[in-house]
Amino acid sequence: MEPSPREQPGTGHRDSLVSAASSVTTSEELAELLRDLRRRHARRRRDRKLTYRELAAETGWSQTAIAEYFTARTLPPTDRFDALLEVLGVSPAEQRALATARDRVEEVNRRTGNRRGARRPEPGPERVSPPGTVAHRLPAAPPLFTGRARELAWLDAALGAALDERTRADDRPRVCAIGGMGGIGKTWLALHWANQHLDRFPDGQLYVDLRGFDPAGQPMAPTAAVRGFLEALGVAPSAIPAARDARFGLYRSLTAGRRMLILLDNARDTAQVTPLLPGSDACTVLITSRPQLAGLIATHGVSSVALDVLPRDEARRLLSRYLGRARLDAEPQAADALLACCAGLPLAVGIVAARATIHSDLSLGALAAELGEDAYRLDGLDAGEPQADLRGVLSWSSRALSPDAARAFGLLGIAPGPDLGQTAAASLLALTVAKTRTVLRMLEHSSLIERHAPERYRMHDLVRLYAAEQAAAQHAPAEVQAAQRRLADSYVRTAYEAVRLFADRPVPLAAEPVEGSMAHSLADPASAMAWFDTEHTNLLAAQRTAQSLGWDEAVYLLAWTLDPYHRRRGHLESQATAWELAVTSARSLPDQALRILAHHMLGDAYAQLGRTADALRALHEALTMAEQADDVSSQGEIHHSLGGAWERHGDDRHALEHARRAVLIFQSLDDLYRQARGLNGVGWLQARIGEHMEARTNCQAALALLRRLPSDDQRVGESDILDSLGFIAHRLHEYDRALEHFRQALAICRAQGHSYLEPDILHHIAETHCAQCNIEQARDTWQRAHTLYAEQHRLTDASRVQQRLDALPAPAAS
Repeated sequence: MEPSPREQPGTGHRDSLVSAASSVTTSEELAELLRDLRRRHARRRRDRKLTYRELAAETGWSQTAIAEYFTARTLPPTDRFDALLEVLGVSPAEQRALATARDRVEEVNRRTGNRRGARRPEPGPERVSPPGTVAHRLPAAPPLFTGRARELAWLDAALGAALDERTRADDRPRVCAIGGMGGIGKTWLALHWANQHLDRFPDGQLYVDLRGFDPAGQPMAPTAAVRGFLEALGVAPSAIPAARDARFGLYRSLTAGRRMLILLDNARDTAQVTPLLPGSDACTVLITSRPQLAGLIATHGVSSVALDVLPRDEARRLLSRYLGRARLDAEPQAADALLACCAGLPLAVGIVAARATIHSDLSLGALAAELGEDAYRLDGLDAGEPQADLRGVLSWSSRALSPDAARAFGLLGIAPGPDLGQTAAASLLALTVAKTRTVLRMLEHSSLIERHAPERYRMHDLVRLYAAEQAAAQHAPAEVQAAQRRLADSYVRTAYEAVRLFADRPVPLAAEPVEGSMAHSLADPASAMAWFDTEHTNLLAAQRTAQSLGWDEAVYLLAWTLDPYHRRRGHLESQATAWELAVTSARSLPDQALRILAHHMLGDAYAQLGRTADALRALHEALTMAEQADDVSSQGEIHHSLGGAWERHGDDRHALEHARRAVLIFQSLDDLYRQARGLNGVGWLQARIGEHMEARTNCQAALALLRRLPSDDQRVGESDILDSLGFIAHRLHEYDRALEHFRQALAICRAQGHSYLEPDILHHIAETHCAQCNIEQARDTWQRAHTLYAEQHRLTDASRVQQRLDALPAPAAS
């Protein structure tokens, strides 16, 4: 026969606890029941003692908070009380009884005005305590807080002296400001840190939301904020001074010498915050604000940290904490797509999670599809309430901007590419560089843009979408398009000047400049290459934008000016893409020569990618157009490129036929540079098919022709010829001569920034070292070549070199 519930082990104690809870009316009585539960839980775990430290570790709360709950100094909030009962292993019946008891105690405290045991009370005349009261106004820690280890460590370091050392040389409070765009998680970080360090502030914590960016109304006046602080510190409403200075003086007096934390959340500017700073070095102040509060940093030496977006792994962990790992694991690709749409913004992750929770029948894939289109993403990031509407949250920042800054904010949202240089921004905005710098600084201080490098600015992806909406709403389409045209022209004009500094062939003249645009100043070939490195992604984006708007000349000129850079850096895919756009745009241009050149360059780009069929089709189309136009010069260039295409296809003899035809045409034109380049091509192909002496004669003739030219612009061509001569010497077993040629070629290549050719030359040097049985030198050189091939995504070449490395004997033991 089964025992009755009353007879089962341990139930007698449970019944007595439920009975005792029914008569509890004070915080002390409730705390005694908690201590009884703690002792019972410790016995069940066979611990001699369940310490506050152990409970803190299990709950994630501070030891000070735990101690206050068990000694009746503080009545735990409802959510924490329930969590504590779960940790102590309370049965459902006991939990219900104790929860009822807790609510009863809270009601008794409210009616009697008893502050003992009340947790973070709301201000009001009926809840006033004597001056000197320990205030606990800090909201609870955000339960889903995730990551931010670096920022938490920074706060620990920045505030450590204020917490642990009372002998600082100055008598100012230690103040830290957390800045960042709306929705970045400033308040969560501040509350999490503060709740983790409650034991450091035994004299209390004050908190106020200053409503600096609140859709419901105006920012809170400092006088109103300090009134709330005074009431929390026990000052009766009737005793609060009416005079502003007297009110703030009383606040500073009451906080003097007290180890308190003062959290000023959502501040609008320095003027709102400064009066609320206490005068005592015992206090610690933590401020959150969208603006950077530069004035506060300058006048008070405030430490500041700017929050960035969450890394991908932390954003995934946050979404998992909202929705559960099982739901993410069930649709991993959709989860990745959602995280990409959120772009690391914690508020966006929270809104997505809220929508996924409310519409639990909606798959993550369906939600990801809805958010995947830029035009509708901000609509999808709206959970129906002001605090959960990303567009609304961002609007609170933009409304605070001056007219000039608001105009700049909208137009910056339409700029193609991931970031923007200062000169390009000035062209976009049609402002002087000095005025542009001023408005960009305003937007940076408002955390709407970020200066991530000297004179370079970027927007968060979601802020960019909102800014673009503002541009469309506040500016006429003609004004928006004019701004885009100025920016495109700035890129074209600077690229034209840059390529003139290092190109080994002439470039077409750019059209007349667009009014309001300006070119970035470049001093030498190195600065030109550096500009291309920095702006490469933006230039490609600008070319796509130009094509979408029908600016055919800009599309063509960007492809042409980018081509020498693409060749030197080995950006072969980008080179082909740029010329594909140029071929389309060239159809609308009046000059037939431009159409011939666009098809020719596209075929050459395809050939370098190994797309032989596409290359031959484009090159033959170009050749047909050149023959119809009787354009002999273009015919020679196209035959030279056809030779390269057939060589990459593995047909050296077919390639040699085209190379020889190219030389004949260049000779008829008396073009020394092209003759030299063509003769080198012939010599290279002859060497590949074993005609070494003829090959050397042609390459030496090419070098002599090239060195007759007065300009230094032909140095890369000289590097090609020296590489060919080195290859021929190697084939003739003249290894020392081969190495000398290769080393000269490598030096020129590096001096000219022609990184694409460098691994090819290194590969030839390694082959020569290997032929000389210098195995370790060969190994080192091949490893450098392999690294460069991999960096340039030339996987076939990298694999070929890796095979040579694998075939080498193992290094000798040291």
